[in-house]
Amino acid sequence: MRMLNPVHPGRFLRTEIIEAHSLSVTAAAKILHVSRPTLSTLLNAKADLSGEMALRFEKAFGVEMETLMRMQNSFDIARARSREQKIHVDRYQPLPAAETTETVTV
Repeated sequence: MRMLNPVHPGRFLRTEIIEAHSLSVTAAAKILHVSRPTLSTLLNAKADLSGEMALRFEKAFGVEMETLMRMQNSFDIARARSREQKIHVDRYQPLPAAETTETVTV
């Protein structure tokens, strides 16, 4: 089932981890060993969650990396679907084998 409007993982991390632990962005960045601007852009949903950052959150706060990456994937799918009408690609129709003139070698 498709999520129509999934939350960006950065917003989730901001409310459920950073704010829940009463941490400042600066303090959280130190815990995660990343720069404050890097963490801030993620928490403000201006950057995507990387696998490395998800692993840092897992190690520091116990939230599973796989869960965070599924959130990012759901967000990315919804974002692409929202632009679906602007993407124009024709369905590929392969030619019957007898009509194919090019040979592909592997």
